[in-house]
Amino acid sequence: MNLFEPLSGIRHLLHTMFLRLRVLLPKQTACAFGPAGGGYPGRISDIHVINLDRQPQRLMAVARELDRIVDCTGQPLSMRLIRHAACDARALPAVTLAGVDVEPYYTLADQLSVDPYPQVLPDMFDLTLPIRMSNAEIAVAQSHIDIWKKIASSNAPYALVLEDDVWFEQGFGSLVDTAWEEMRDRDGTDPDFDVLYLSYKEVKHGAPKIALSRSVFRPERGLWYLSGYVLSKRGAQRLLARLPCRGPVDLWINQQFPVTDVRALRRSVVPQRIDLHSTNSYSILPVLSQIGILSDSTPGTFHQRPRETPVFAFGSRNAGLSTLAVALSMLGYRCCSDMDDLPPVERGRLLRGLRGRVFDAYVNVAALEPHIAQLKGRYPGAKFIFVGEIPENLPLPPESVLHRRAVPEDWTELCEYLRMPPPSSSFPYAAERGVRRLRSPAAAIERLARGKRLKHDVSPWVAPPSRHWHGIDVELREPGPTSMPSRTRFDDHLSELDPSRWLSRDDTFPGNLALFRPGNVRALPSGGLELVVASESLGVRELSAGAVSSRGLFLYGRFEATLRATNVPGLVSGFFLHRDLPRQEIDVEITGSRPDQMLANVFFNPGCDGAKFDYGYRGTPFAIELGFDASEAFHTYAIEWASDEIRWFVDDRLVHRRVLWDPTPIPDLPMTLHVNTWPTRSEELAGRLVSESLPAVSAVRRIAVDANSTDAQGATVSVR
Repeated sequence: MNLFEPLSGIRHLLHTMFLRLRVLLPKQTACAFGPAGGGYPGRISDIHVINLDRQPQRLMAVARELDRIVDCTGQPLSMRLIRHAACDARALPAVTLAGVDVEPYYTLADQLSVDPYPQVLPDMFDLTLPIRMSNAEIAVAQSHIDIWKKIASSNAPYALVLEDDVWFEQGFGSLVDTAWEEMRDRDGTDPDFDVLYLSYKEVKHGAPKIALSRSVFRPERGLWYLSGYVLSKRGAQRLLARLPCRGPVDLWINQQFPVTDVRALRRSVVPQRIDLHSTNSYSILPVLSQIGILSDSTPGTFHQRPRETPVFAFGSRNAGLSTLAVALSMLGYRCCSDMDDLPPVERGRLLRGLRGRVFDAYVNVAALEPHIAQLKGRYPGAKFIFVGEIPENLPLPPESVLHRRAVPEDWTELCEYLRMPPPSSSFPYAAERGVRRLRSPAAAIERLARGKRLKHDVSPWVAPPSRHWHGIDVELREPGPTSMPSRTRFDDHLSELDPSRWLSRDDTFPGNLALFRPGNVRALPSGGLELVVASESLGVRELSAGAVSSRGLFLYGRFEATLRATNVPGLVSGFFLHRDLPRQEIDVEITGSRPDQMLANVFFNPGCDGAKFDYGYRGTPFAIELGFDASEAFHTYAIEWASDEIRWFVDDRLVHRRVLWDPTPIPDLPMTLHVNTWPTRSEELAGRLVSESLPAVSAVRRIAVDANSTDAQGATVSVR
């Protein structure tokens, strides 16, 4: 897998125009292609194109490309096209994707054997930790393997295998023909090889290779992509004999180079299109980020925006409406759910059909059910979903309603109704929240510290700023049952680091200029720990830093830390809860450039455990004036996290409070607890790093927790 930088929309548009204008160029001839047998021996006779059923336009685009090239008989190569229906990661549950052909686990050692990074210090990392392939990677591998089976049992001596996001350079025919002739023996016998790469990207530090002729080389390792290659019948049989495929297919096939006859053209002539959004999901990226190889901290982009709006969903009690709300959120809807009523401004604008609404989906909002006819009149294109019993005398035509007795277990019906492609993540399940009651506007709220909102991420899960919107404040309920098996209470004065409770980190993340090292977490003679940031050449980083994480996972509760921050610009002292897949986070951060203020921050992405959502890099920060310099003395910072609100305290004084959609939903999945100090790449966040002031030290002398918990032993502890 090649890890390339995202391209701008302008470049995408120019690339599309370029491809369309190429129809004006003369057709190419590729005599290496032709009928099998007869008077045309030793030709590439079949062209297999891997194409998803839901992307017919891509198949047509490849066919147009093949139309521009003719074979040795003068026939366009499009006449040789054989469509192969790709395995669809979205249509099949993950458990059915991996079978005898694909072993879905590989290791960091496998990755580095193909794409070694000289600056990585391997003794710092667990090279054997299993990495699970994404569903998309499993589906891609299975699609290629299914084609190999066809080639192995066919009469064609050679076949071209293409993915459906490729185009052909103008020199394709001449270079392939030249290489084909160079691979023939002197007596004119057919080329003898297993795999011939026509499309590839060399690894960052180059692929070791042996030149076989002017146009062909034999790679030893280090070719990414498997989007365009010629496979001989013998080569297909050899690859099948080496199964199962362990890891992404372009990684695994590199590991077969020593035992197969692999060739490559001197340059790639089948590029991938840059104007098509990739649907693949690379399982190696989080690992490369943690060991410091990837340093791109640019914001993610949520590519999917709903077109069918607004959506209204109603149903019976305990029918699964909370699950439906999560599913709509994963499709990109800004969804308000499980409420007795809406805030007055939102309710008024919705019922009057006015602009400026916060939400485009409303699920299980009891006050809206009597107004279904009015809503249909205001929004003729609205979508209505009913789960469980459907109301009598429903003022809607049956054909315009999606009615289910229960929430579905996959994306198919919902996405067909909303005319949207499903996300790559599995369909969610969420415990029923019930109907929550709006808190009276007159309810007394404690006076909070002064502060201001800073720049925040833009996503479907962040309410747009408005002077009329203050979130959804609900009456707090007694904590209900959770999936967390126990309650954890401790008050740890950190006289030593308990290894059963805490983990000293030895990884990093893209926005961090340092590698976390256990040696940067040091015990203080008077009790507590100091977290050190220092200059230290570590290969992928020139700085080291200190971080401690909990081994346990927590869901709702109170979290306290007594700490002293650093005042070195460019450094961040943090106390926070965090998880990945999907990313959710609740922060206390103090920057070295402004130790007189605290940043309270929330990141929210929807989905259940494993959902691949991580959009944005700023979150929704709020700067709070502390009234003191946090680097001069110890102070106690606390986070109270409940299902419907978050409260931040400094020295037992409430300084900040967030309710639902203020401006995000409240994180709702188990998270680990962290305390760290690190140098940020973002000068906007903490100022320019003053290297002359290093080493710098922050300190923590107490962490207390009273929260729902579970044991995370054996699980991967995520880091931000």
